[in-house]
Amino acid sequence: MFSKFFALDIGTRSVVGIILEQQGEQFHVVDLISKEHKERAMVDGQIHNVIHVSSVIKEIKEELEEIHGPLHKVSVAAAGRALKTEQASTKLNLINRQPLTEDDIHRLELAAVQLASRQLLEHKEQKRGSHYYCVGYSVLYYRLDGQEIGSLLDQQGEEAEVEVIATFLPRVVVESLIAALKRADLEMEGLTLEPIAAINALIPSTMRRLNIALVDIGAGTSDIAITNKGTVVAYGMVPTAGDEITEALSDHYILDFPVAEEVKRALSTQEEVLIADILGFKQSYPKEEIVDILRPAVTSLAEAIGQEIFHLNNHTAPKAILLVGGGSLTPEITTEICKFLQIPSNRAAVRGIDAIQKLTFEEHVSASPELVTPIGIAMAAKNTPIKYMSVEVNQQTVRLFELKEMTVADALLSANININRLYGKPGLAMCVNVNGQDIFVPGGHGEPTEIFVNNEKASIKKPIKNGDSIYLIEGKDGEAGTATIADIIEYNGPAKITINDSLHQIEPSIRLNTQHADIVASLSDGDVLVFDHSHTIEECLRLTGQSHLVQRLEPFPISLDGQSYTIQNAEGSILVNNLPASIQSKVKDGDVIHIKKGEYPSVQTVMAQMNLLSAKQITVSFQQREVRLEKECYQAIVNGEPVPFTTQLNRNDYVELKAIQLDSFKFRDVFRYADWKMPDQFKGTFTLLRNNQPSTVEAEIFGGDQLSIQLVPATK
Repeated sequence: MFSKFFALDIGTRSVVGIILEQQGEQFHVVDLISKEHKERAMVDGQIHNVIHVSSVIKEIKEELEEIHGPLHKVSVAAAGRALKTEQASTKLNLINRQPLTEDDIHRLELAAVQLASRQLLEHKEQKRGSHYYCVGYSVLYYRLDGQEIGSLLDQQGEEAEVEVIATFLPRVVVESLIAALKRADLEMEGLTLEPIAAINALIPSTMRRLNIALVDIGAGTSDIAITNKGTVVAYGMVPTAGDEITEALSDHYILDFPVAEEVKRALSTQEEVLIADILGFKQSYPKEEIVDILRPAVTSLAEAIGQEIFHLNNHTAPKAILLVGGGSLTPEITTEICKFLQIPSNRAAVRGIDAIQKLTFEEHVSASPELVTPIGIAMAAKNTPIKYMSVEVNQQTVRLFELKEMTVADALLSANININRLYGKPGLAMCVNVNGQDIFVPGGHGEPTEIFVNNEKASIKKPIKNGDSIYLIEGKDGEAGTATIADIIEYNGPAKITINDSLHQIEPSIRLNTQHADIVASLSDGDVLVFDHSHTIEECLRLTGQSHLVQRLEPFPISLDGQSYTIQNAEGSILVNNLPASIQSKVKDGDVIHIKKGEYPSVQTVMAQMNLLSAKQITVSFQQREVRLEKECYQAIVNGEPVPFTTQLNRNDYVELKAIQLDSFKFRDVFRYADWKMPDQFKGTFTLLRNNQPSTVEAEIFGGDQLSIQLVPATK
């Protein structure tokens, strides 16, 4: 079945009307009419005089209606240079929130789109009165706690983030198109974008994996689109095109601008061109001579286009360049562009409508490259149009452009509804300092805004249609954070501790803003709380009225040889659950503490802790009895007075231990420790024996020696 439709290409120099017929995927150009503007009503693709543009549209419409019948709807294109894109990201704190739902994720995406819209206005010099339609957005990535993730659905963490790229059209571009059509008694059936249309017509998706530049050289501007890796990666425009070539001809040969335009067009078909200047002189010039005159202007145009291609293509030359539009017929333009980009001359070509796949056309329709964009617009407007609808948002009429199935979210964006208003604000958090660390008590969650479509409750993802009425009931804000001391500390009642077989209950220490407080006391923002539920043995003794034991358990300080020295466990010992402990040891619920009182330490105690021997000892046998001999190694002096090693010390005594130079043990030393005596009435001589060998009283002896005295009675 055949279907016919009407499309318009409203350009800077002319308006082209096309009747296109479609059967399946095949298109046929039934009719095509092109009319130039009678005056400069268009500037760089933007309508500056709606009345003049609409009059040209009406002429084309009426001529086509004489042949093809009434025309009421039309598809048109917005200039690609009017298209704006912005990239933006937004974050959401997930602490103390439920796992993310689809609605949560969509609201986060829309918040990013609104941020992109604000960024777009900030980038414009004239912010006041500027307004853009969002015609679509794509999510670039989701992140959870800084890590990229495929989906945020049902995810939990500390922070979620989404980044989007959104596409916008200025309201003035769209509204001026609609106004011009309305004056010509036409309704906009669909809207497409010029660069997208040209790409779709000339470069099928199978070719877009190649790095190709499509250049549409019009009258006032040259539009550029770059393909790579299967998609269109960049759009650009330079405000230089065919008019610069026309002006060069006009200046050199003194021609009226329309006459210069005719001469420029003749260069593509004639080898000799007749030129009539404003003075009335006529002369025929060879094409080569005119081309030489135009070369500086052509080179300048080629360099401007080449620089923009280079910029859009990451500072590299593309694999090939396709030129369309009336300006592509400029002599040697392909050669100059290739020269600038330093690519082979056979990598650039001018393409006409005969290069469009699945397209046929009537004989009276020429295959000129200037018709590629108009026909591409007609095909794109049919296959991928941007339709629009009108809806009400809180009694405000909003126009939406349909790049996809439109939802409540799209309507809210177009109505400039602040997406943050879709949730009530969270309640204020409360900050309390607990033992030197800030603890935050979050406020209550805000309630979501209720959305109604035609008086029925709906989500922001609900599809909408033309004429729908959307109404919002704003959500309530959450309550401020509240808490008691018991809410933010771990408390399981008093600790039960046994001290020397007596059970005691120890309450924790709680001080709120330096004052004692109860566990159920309410907290306020900025409070300082000091809480201690673990106590040392010393603190437990004081809390249970046994402070008299504390001093007896504290370390025993003295001065030893001029240095501070502490005698550990000098006066007592502590066991916690039968294990040794100190007075500063921490105790917990259920601990059993046993404290044993000790004696005051002596000098000997100090020497034992320092692993010092008070005396050197040896053991010998004398007269078949064991005898222990010793010599003191140190002299003990306490507070300046010599004392025995058994002398008890007091706290902070000054103790000196002076080492004594020891002599070796002699045989005579044994008589000081043995209780042997010479027999009474004995008369005679004796012999000293050491290990059964004769010895003397000055002989050196060693531990284990056998010593004896052999008596020899006198002879009568």
